[in-house]
This record gives sequence, C-alpha cells and structure tokens, in this order.
Amino acid sequence: MNAVATLIAPRSAVLDESAVLSARAALVALGADAGQPDWLAPGTACDLPFGNLAPEQAEAAIRHALSGAALDIVAQPAVTRRKRLLVADMESTIIEQELLDELGDCVGLKDHIAAITARAMNGEIDFKDAVRERVALLKGLDESVIDTVWKRATLMPGAAKLVATMRANGAVCALVSGGFRCFTSRVRAWIGFDDDQGNGLEIAGGVLTGRVIEPILDKDSKLEALLAYAGEHRVPVAETMAVGDGANDLPMLLAAGLGVAYHAKPAVAAEARARVDHGDLTALLFAQGYRIDQFVG
Repeated sequence: MNAVATLIAPRSAVLDESAVLSARAALVALGADAGQPDWLAPGTACDLPFGNLAPEQAEAAIRHALSGAALDIVAQPAVTRRKRLLVADMESTIIEQELLDELGDCVGLKDHIAAITARAMNGEIDFKDAVRERVALLKGLDESVIDTVWKRATLMPGAAKLVATMRANGAVCALVSGGFRCFTSRVRAWIGFDDDQGNGLEIAGGVLTGRVIEPILDKDSKLEALLAYAGEHRVPVAETMAVGDGANDLPMLLAAGLGVAYHAKPAVAAEARARVDHGDLTALLFAQGYRIDQFVG
C-alpha cells in the first residue's frame, strides 16, 4: 500500500475505534485497498494505510464519513512521509502571539495594528505595505520595548516537541518569519531551531525610527528560503515540510512535500494540501508516522 491517512484528535477529544473503522469503510467504498489501523497513540492518533486511491480523494472521503468530528486528517504518499527539513512560520504558529501587534500595544494602537495584521494574513492587502504601515506607527519607541514585549511570548503547544523530535531524527529545522529578527533569534535559541530568518527593525540612537530594513521578507522570500534550505542540505522537496497560518506562508506550503496550514486563515486552509484545525503542533509528528513514545522533550 502506497499511501497513508492519519487521523488525529486534539487534547480535548478522543479518537475511538468506531471513527477509525468508519474512515476505513469510506476508503473501501471507493475501491481502495485498506490495511489494518495502526495506532500511533491510543485514543489520539491512528494510521490507515491504503492503496489504489489518490490521497486527496481519501481525505475527502474520510472527512465526509466523519463529518462534524473534531479531528485532523492528513492523507499522503507513504514513502516520503518522514521529513528531513522543516521550515516554520513564527507568529501564530510556533509562538501564540503576533509580536508586532504587541509592540503596537506600547503606543496604544494594538487593536488598530492587529486589524492591519489580520487583513495582511488573510491576503486582503499587500504584505510589504502592511509591514511598513504598522512599523511606521512605532516611530519613537525606546528599543527597550523589544525586551518588554518578548516577555509576553508563549510557545504554541507542541512546538518544542516538534522541533526536538525532528532534529533528534536528523532533520534540519528553520524558522522563517515575516516578523522581526530581534524575536526570531530568541525563538531559535529557545527551542533549538537550526537557523532563523526575519525582518529588521531600524533603530537609531536607541529608538525605533519607524522604518523596516529593506528588503522585506515576504511570501516569495519564504518560498525561496524553503528551496534554498532544501538545496543546501540536499533534501528532495518531497521530503520537506512547511507550516504556517497566513497568506504570506501559502507559496511555501504549496511547494513543500507536506505543507500544513496550522489553525490558518480560511483562505489559506482552503488552498493548502494539508491542514491542522484542531490539534497542536504534535499533529505534524503524527502525520510523519512518529509514535508518541518517540517524541522528544
């Protein structure tokens, strides 16, 4: 059997055997060869090997059969499911915050800046213009606010296990963000990414000038980073994984061997080939076939 569908329940739910059997029956009804369920974590994650059916058809059939269930479903070719490169977005993906919005709080404009962020992440406005507009509103802030805002950062559940487990198994993990290097470098050190990329905030005389250091890292830059890391580390694109939530992540999600829209904006979730709507970032480990006793950290 050349493909596998992984069913994953979030912490707040239980994946029971009846749901797995219903999913298997849905594949058989479409003429697939379906193997026996393989539990990666009892009550949480289960693999269904199958053949003679395209992964996208399998996923659609399972979603229909389990309509309304709070489960994540990832169907993919089996041979390349274990990935050797991870490229991750930072804000609302690896950490829970949008730190530019938090910087806006320091000038009393958090809601205004957050609204611009939301429109940019939905792909409604140009990302570069949105970065310049928001940073301009921070002009005159003392650079000490960077340390103040950093204290608000919290890791997304499962983020540390995702990076630690993949690196322990030989994968390269890179953080590539449309946010700022003053934060990406700290997240890199916090949970052990191999590399990080982000934009630069211009600072002069100890204060923010309200300008971004050009060029601005955007959706095209993220795609270029994925391909560059793959080339540098001699990783076939089929063995790469990308994860993000916003419109500026979509090109790299579509190019990666497995591109995962993580609790993503609707327009992004609709276009990405895989999505995690309910679980935490350990869902990306289950999708690669890791068993829960293989998680690191």
